[in-house]
Amino acid sequence: MSPSSLESPGRAPAFSGPLEKPAATLDLLMLIPTYNESENIIGLIERILALSPHWGVLVVDDHSPDGTWALVEEFQKKRSAHVYLLHRYTDRGRGKSGIDGFKKALEMGVPVIGEMDADGSHAPEDLPAMVERLPGVDGVIGSRLVPGGREEGRPFSRTLITRLANLYIRLVLAMPLKDITSGYRIFRREILQDVPWDHLVSQGPSVLQEILYIVFKKGGKLAEVPITFRDRVLGTSTLNSRILRDSLGKILLFRNVYRKVSPLRPEKTR
Repeated sequence: MSPSSLESPGRAPAFSGPLEKPAATLDLLMLIPTYNESENIIGLIERILALSPHWGVLVVDDHSPDGTWALVEEFQKKRSAHVYLLHRYTDRGRGKSGIDGFKKALEMGVPVIGEMDADGSHAPEDLPAMVERLPGVDGVIGSRLVPGGREEGRPFSRTLITRLANLYIRLVLAMPLKDITSGYRIFRREILQDVPWDHLVSQGPSVLQEILYIVFKKGGKLAEVPITFRDRVLGTSTLNSRILRDSLGKILLFRNVYRKVSPLRPEKTR
């Protein structure tokens, strides 16, 4: 790649993929927001595609300096079926890329839309169990905190932060779910259509909780399935204390913004 290819020209996101409307051939589309995930992305895509010929991947890349997007483009040339790329050049950020990814997935018309991290912490091999749990509910969360769920390779301090953050969010938002901070989830397309994508409060990682809270407040039934969360092995995390504080601060705002919507209880995890 030339130096100029790593600049961020002020142009609209570029979308590429084998089909304009793949709903007829795809049962599930997994969003993978990326920024400097060149060491992880291709292996992750291959593992997802190996699970089902009717599952696809939409990589939402924020013009990664390490060329993550270029690797996905090359992979599309070799194996284009069900691999899509939304290349975002400006207005970067985990929350904004997730929002753009969900909006694009809804346009594509796929019946089940999911999201997972690119760093290898979410195992694609847990997806079949999540999909199997989907009948009768509107969304399924890959959970570290229900019986059978666990974490591997994380320091105790990070595990403690996860548990305390989830306790705080459950208390503030009155959501009877264990792992509200999990970034591994799948939803039915219909329930996502009720999310006001262009008017969300979050611009960062707290968009995960905001989407979940909107679905919950609109009466969506949610279930949790145990997963094994593995700490990142390759690459560098973008999470820091400032982002964490901002995300937790947004939780109080969510309660005020969406307080007029009457909640229904989510489905209990089997």
